[in-house]
Formats: sequence, C-alpha cells, structure tokens
Amino acid sequence: MGRRIPPGLCTRCKGYKKLCGLPYCPILERFRQQVLASSRITGSREVEGDSPPSIVVGEAGYPTVPILYNLPPEEHGEKARLHDAPLDWARQRLPLRTIISYRSSLVSGVKRVQATTPWKLYEEEISVAAVSTKPVQSRALLEKPPIPSLRFDGVLAPQGPAAPARKVIVESNPTLHPKLEKLIWDDARSDEAVYELYRSGVDVYTIVRAFSLGLLGRVRSRRLVPTRWSITAVDQIISTRLLHRVRTYDTLGRVEVYHAHYLGNYITVILFPGSYEAELIEVWHPLTPWTQAASQPVVYRVTESMSLKLSEMDGGYMAMRLPVAEQLHARRRQAKAIIVREITRDYYAPVGNWHLRETTRQALVHGLVATFDTLDEAIRYVSEKLLLSDAARSALHSSILARKTRSTTTLDMFLKR
Repeated sequence: MGRRIPPGLCTRCKGYKKLCGLPYCPILERFRQQVLASSRITGSREVEGDSPPSIVVGEAGYPTVPILYNLPPEEHGEKARLHDAPLDWARQRLPLRTIISYRSSLVSGVKRVQATTPWKLYEEEISVAAVSTKPVQSRALLEKPPIPSLRFDGVLAPQGPAAPARKVIVESNPTLHPKLEKLIWDDARSDEAVYELYRSGVDVYTIVRAFSLGLLGRVRSRRLVPTRWSITAVDQIISTRLLHRVRTYDTLGRVEVYHAHYLGNYITVILFPGSYEAELIEVWHPLTPWTQAASQPVVYRVTESMSLKLSEMDGGYMAMRLPVAEQLHARRRQAKAIIVREITRDYYAPVGNWHLRETTRQALVHGLVATFDTLDEAIRYVSEKLLLSDAARSALHSSILARKTRSTTTLDMFLKR
C-alpha cells in the first residue's frame, strides 16, 4: 500500500506524532480524501461530475472485464480534468501528496462487460467520453454506496472508492481529435493506428485509452484490452517504430549525460556512440514500495540488444524507452543508452509509470549536464556527481552494456592492427 511503516509505529503515532519522519500521515490523508469524495455523492448512490476523462479497463475475470468509469463528485471543467492529467502533473511538478489526493477523490462506477463487445461501450458513448479532449459531464447510478478504499498499482495511477454501477450516463458531447474520430471507423491495424495518432500529435495517454477500449484496429477483431497491458503495448508500438528508423541514422559523435528527478525518482541517461542498444539499471533504496523489508538497496536490470530483443518485458523500461527513441529520432542520430533510475524512500507510494515517461522526457529535452569523449569518463562523472548510493555506483560500473562496448572496442582496435 505504499511505503512500509511498522504497524507498531503507527499505533504509537496515530497520525499526529509523525514518528515515521514524513511531514504528514499518508494513511489519514488518503482516507480524508476518500471520505470527502464519498460524502459528496447525492443520496450516497449517485455520482455527478465531469469525467477528466478517466476510465480503466481491468483484467480480473477476462474475457468478462470490469470497466471503471471515474468521476470527481460535483467537480467540473479544469478542476475535474486535473484528477487525471499526467502531463500537467509533471509540468507543474506536483508533489506525490497532491497526486494521491486527486486520484483518491475519484469515485469509480464499475460495469462488467464482454471484452469482445467494445461497440456496446461506444453506443453508450462511454468509450468516446474516455478519449475526449475535454472533460465530459457524466452521472453514475450506483448499486450501493462506495466504500472508501485506495488501490495502488505499479503501472496504473491509484484508484479511489468504487461501487458497481447500475448505469453510467454521458450527459454532454465528447470532443474528439479529428484523426482519432476518423480512425475509429477505419479498418486499419491497431499498431498502424496507434502510430498514426502519435504522429498526428495525440498524447500517449489518450492513445492508451483508445487502444484499451477497442476503438482501434481491424473492425471485426477489436477487443477491450486491460489498461495495464495497453500502457506497455502503446509505449512499445511507438518506440519500436521510431527505433527502426533510428537504427538507420549515423551515430552520435560524443558521450552525453542527461539527468532529472521527480517524485523521489532520479533518472540519469548516458547516450554514447554506437549502434542502438540499451540497458536499464534500477536501484531501489530501502523503504520504497517494493523494498519494504530490505535493509540494503536492491538492483534490477533490463537489457535490450541491437535487434531490439529484451532480456525481459518491463512496463517501466518501456515507459522510459519511448522518450529515448523520441529524442534520437528527432535528432536523426542513433546511440547506445544506459539509463540509471534510483528510487528513494520519498517515493513512498506507487502512482503508475507515467512519471517515468515524463521524467525521462524532461531529462532528455532540458537536462543535458555534460558531454565527454569516452564512456569511462562519463561513468566516472555520473558516479561522482549524480548517483546517490554506493549500490548505484557499483551497478553502473558493472554495466553489462558498458562492459560489452569496451570489449568490442578492444577487438576492433586489435583487428585494425
């Protein structure tokens, strides 16, 4: 449920002594927001507000899947939109506390539908509302009052209280991007549609919802796709298309180091000359969501070969791979990439992969910190100036891609003799 705090400490603290060291009690903060959301439901069973837009396709019970239509009770327009606006959260550098408050204030009306019948949601305008460029006035008639709870997920943003919905009513007209409106009726392959939307300037988050809700692809074979799967699929489709082009470009001339941080995550990207390959080195400090019982930092790696084959599929890596592909494609250059992500205890609750995508993008667009003639010089600089822990320094110095590059360089020099 977030940063692990010993229950004994919580019972001693009761939220006001701040024995855990945080400036506020995250448990009480979440509950306050949920109670506030629940208390604003008319008659306890009707939720009225503007969908940001926000919708999640679950995976439990597939092919009969839950659809969570999210509404901030009695909030409209810009105020409603901020409840699901990763691009704005990142641009404004909103703190984790504010993001959790936004997400836990959403109430979800839950419907179960067949994944093979996405057109039913289209006919009810639910899926169209989910890809609107503006908030959409909606109502959810619930079977019972929602019970306050907050669900965290390593890929999805947190979800607030939910209850089965007898009916979801879209009351205002959704506004769609013209290219998306056209592709809904085109019989095009889903990967082609995703890339076409991306090239037309539609943001990744809207594309994910369109892909998830079965609005793209061959008409007869469209399906609802769980949102968790859709996020990684869209990142992979777009970045792979870009990288196929990137691999035809000339390489960088120097080694470049980029850096940015947000929400307790510190991301460093080293780009260096050579045919595209990549490595992700993640260093999780103790007391983060996934290292609650660890006494030492935990290191995790993902590697990607020149053929774009991954050592394992990882949604977080795919989220960071997209900005790398974007930057190289925009510059018409290819390079090898080492990404180091350090996750500190300040990241006490997982809020999804969106912040990895946006922080890496921020680093590559605005965060150039140094250039070098050699990879070893860059690694020394990063180790001394940017990394927070000995574990991260050790992991970088033992980089699989750096070691492979050194051995290849040595072999090339030998063959040229």
